[in-house]
Amino acid sequence: MKNENKESQHLLHKMEPRTFEIETRRNHVHSADINLTTKKIRAKTWDESKTMWKIAAPAILTTVAQFSIGFVTIAFVGHLGELELAAVSVVQNVLEGFVYGIMLGMGSALETLCGQAVGAGQHEMLGIYMQRSCIITITTALILTPLYIFTSPILKLLQQSKPMSDLAGKYALWVIPQLFAYALNFPVQKFLQAQSKIWVMTIISLVVLGLHVLLNWILVTKLGKGLLGAAIAENISWWLVVLAQVVYVVSGFFPNSWTGFSWSAFKSLFGFVKLSLASAIMLW
Repeated sequence: MKNENKESQHLLHKMEPRTFEIETRRNHVHSADINLTTKKIRAKTWDESKTMWKIAAPAILTTVAQFSIGFVTIAFVGHLGELELAAVSVVQNVLEGFVYGIMLGMGSALETLCGQAVGAGQHEMLGIYMQRSCIITITTALILTPLYIFTSPILKLLQQSKPMSDLAGKYALWVIPQLFAYALNFPVQKFLQAQSKIWVMTIISLVVLGLHVLLNWILVTKLGKGLLGAAIAENISWWLVVLAQVVYVVSGFFPNSWTGFSWSAFKSLFGFVKLSLASAIMLW
């Protein structure tokens, strides 16, 4: 019995290092798998981040450039006087801010529809969706036009000073063309975004921003046209943005998604209106 116990203990002593060695190897393999998985996750995250920034960076630059159009206008108007600065600030921050939010929201309905069309391979629908959205946003602009026409009495009703209200009312009338530029700008932008043509919008916006500075310097500073010059510069700049984008769309760069104007754009308008209103309410 003693001999048998000694043999059993001897066998156990022999097995223990092997067991430890096997466990060690398993731990090494497990650690290697974890490291490999971590490296794959990091590489995938980095690739996804680069892809995201390729889209996000130009989109950010576009938004900043277009926002800066109003900022440049304020900067030049600030040299005219406190009353002029107050009038333009009220129009831009209250009236145009309100309208801008509505137009952006209604135009954003295209993001869902265009994304679905691209995913389904129905590229020809992109142009029709864009035209349909333009019809709705232009109609919305017509509905909102009275806000610009009656800016002065609305401000007086809100207990604003008469001189500032009158001046803001004049400026609001002068920038009505900008309202319709907004109406066309956002549908065209969503059309381009759906096809990853964001750098085109960025280049257009940055070039126009530079021209806007020049226009303000000529009209407001050199020619002394005051608020009228600032309004003209802003109208020209926004319409340059819109027209440049529209020319790019219709110039043959999108043979599959832009096939010309179509009567199909007037179909299913009610459903599109509901989607646009929901989008506008959500973003505004």
